[in-house]
Amino acid sequence: MLDYSQVKTPCYVLDENRLRRNMDILSDIQKRTGVKIICALKGYSFWRSFPIIGEYLPGATASSLNEARLAKEEMGKEVHVFAPAYEDDEIDQILALADHITFNSFSQWARFKDRALKAGVSCGIRVNPQYSTVETDLYNPCGKFSRLGVTEAEFKPELLDGIEGLHFHALCEQDADALEGVLAAFEQHFGKYLDRMKWVNFGGGHHITRKDYHREQLVELLNNFKAHHPHLQVIMEPGEAIGWQTGELVTNVADIVHNEMDIAILNVSVSAHMPDCLEMPYRPAVTGADLPGVKKFTYKLTGNTCLAGDQLGDFSFDKPLQTGDQIIFEDMIHYTMVKTTFFNGVRHPNIGMFDKEGKFHLLHEFTYEQFKEKL
Repeated sequence: MLDYSQVKTPCYVLDENRLRRNMDILSDIQKRTGVKIICALKGYSFWRSFPIIGEYLPGATASSLNEARLAKEEMGKEVHVFAPAYEDDEIDQILALADHITFNSFSQWARFKDRALKAGVSCGIRVNPQYSTVETDLYNPCGKFSRLGVTEAEFKPELLDGIEGLHFHALCEQDADALEGVLAAFEQHFGKYLDRMKWVNFGGGHHITRKDYHREQLVELLNNFKAHHPHLQVIMEPGEAIGWQTGELVTNVADIVHNEMDIAILNVSVSAHMPDCLEMPYRPAVTGADLPGVKKFTYKLTGNTCLAGDQLGDFSFDKPLQTGDQIIFEDMIHYTMVKTTFFNGVRHPNIGMFDKEGKFHLLHEFTYEQFKEKL
């Protein structure tokens, strides 16, 4: 058991032993299939643990210039990049860092093709297999009107010169059977182009390290695909499978108030520090707690900002809560921690103002160092 009394709250806490357990599982899958598994920074960017991850995995995948730089500097292995759109003032810096880059559209490919090929980066196109079993629209990359990936109707084989890989992503914390369905759709729509490719990226959302994940089914599925396409390097890029159940967000009760029910105000904010718990909404497990009414004492757990909706929901406990009691939110090291910071490493808007003469002054431009120091 970990001694959380050592923790100054609020604090995200990683357990190296649990992280290595996940790495052992992923490493085993790699050895048995020849597939490359890389760490998706959008789902796990605890960069101080990158040297550990680098012992097991060949690299990382980034969704922005900031993430690409973080992967190169702190893991120092392969850097794969995908973003829905690249910008002219960042693309050359990204290409200088990347080993693989995936374009989201043929228009982006045409715009940056010459620069990418000159940089010697292996280039791919993201495709949309138009099949997914993700139930939540917010997290469904293949949902109706998705901007992510090229559909078969919009695919332009005449523009494939220079393209070495195809990339799809259609899962969200799912099992091997979901990948099997997606893969069948992918081959149906885009299989005729695979002979022209060097690699294929199966994206993320593979919940490989979850206790009940069907890993033997995954191994069989991957080996069957490799048998049919032996020339292809298969890549998978999970994020949550890296950080799955490797750590907690440790908080304390700052105050307890009553308004028809007992309400605990914590020394952490749901809206500021756990935004996925509002946008999904995602309800994390709380150590020692249960659903409201199951245990004797029920409280609404809330954040410490002035936003009325800064609240997580109702939980029940065996004993009454007291000011100073520790509240531990489980499994918060992957997406929750990432969304506390500059999610995807995207550039934050600059800050400026016009003076009374109408002259614009740029007051602040956010930097890579500010992105990194918040992780």
